[in-house]
Amino acid sequence: FAVARAGVRRGMKVVLIAGPVALKTPAGVERVDVVSARQMLSAVERALSKAKEEGGECIFVSTAAVADFRPRTASKKKIKKSSAETLLRLVRNPDILKTVCAKRSRGIFAKDLKLVGFAAETGLPVEEGLRKCREKGLEFIVANDVTKPGCGFATTTNEAYIIKNDGFIFKTPLMTKDRLAKIILDFAT
Repeated sequence: FAVARAGVRRGMKVVLIAGPVALKTPAGVERVDVVSARQMLSAVERALSKAKEEGGECIFVSTAAVADFRPRTASKKKIKKSSAETLLRLVRNPDILKTVCAKRSRGIFAKDLKLVGFAAETGLPVEEGLRKCREKGLEFIVANDVTKPGCGFATTTNEAYIIKNDGFIFKTPLMTKDRLAKIILDFAT
């Protein structure tokens, strides 16, 4: 939401694809609500296809902390308690950012589409961030250690590493998410 606000302040057309959150939509932002990783991927693909048709510079900033797994099947009814043990089978969710990167390289999305990712880590944010940046083919990734006080989810502040795929690393001090969003867009433009 901070990146969306920062984009609008720069005069960018912003489409915010959001999971189930209670945050208010920033003024001037087009919001698309989704409830699953598959819905989010579909909404992202629609937005990027439309952006390619419209032309111009396009930046995809993937800040979502999408669950890596989902239940294999969903029950339409309440699962009742019983004395039997219940086994929950999980399947992998789509990797939205990796899918977008692959489609960019195949020309499905604009070739000049800039891709920025986030890596919410619980240890080794630089190493994991660099690995993910290179593996996915991003321009850069914003990595942070979400176990640190004032960082990560449900806070108004964050401390991060901006890591380019060539190994360049820029560390930010603890700051507001709005200020960090401005820095991220500075790197992206």
